[in-house]
Amino acid sequence: MRGARDDGFSAYVVERRGHLWRTAYLLCGDPHRAEDIVQTALAKLYVAWPRASRLDSVDAYARRIVVNSHLDDVRRPWRRERAVEDGQLDRPAPAGVSAEDSDALWTALRGLAPGQRRVVVLRHLWGLSVDETAADLGISPGTVKSQTSDALAKLREALAPADSTHAPGEPR
Repeated sequence: MRGARDDGFSAYVVERRGHLWRTAYLLCGDPHRAEDIVQTALAKLYVAWPRASRLDSVDAYARRIVVNSHLDDVRRPWRRERAVEDGQLDRPAPAGVSAEDSDALWTALRGLAPGQRRVVVLRHLWGLSVDETAADLGISPGTVKSQTSDALAKLREALAPADSTHAPGEPR
């Protein structure tokens, strides 16, 4: 019995671990913390594997564990200190994106409020619907919509090319 459990769990981890790590990384912005969050989430998933593997969507269950593990991590007081300043760690740029654009995107994502970042990651990385995102985060669909709208507006503003004929704060 345990061998089948371990085999099923191992197969799931091999297939989905990278996606879970990307989710954690986009939530926290630090590759090392993302690794810790995924390890914590996978340990919790392993304990719940007999029940989780019978669900319609193991991904939804695992995603919820990653989001909750990130929230737990943020609440830990020793996580408020930073060993290095943001931007000191080299990150590989996504294929087809210049280093400048990649840096601008990471800076813009870090500028979002945590709730907005979670909504953007679930909606646009995972491709979840409003209702699925609301269920994963335990918030109302209206909150998902408003946070998505606010986050996308902030990202557009942060990523818009500089326009010298336009005063800050004015509509473009």
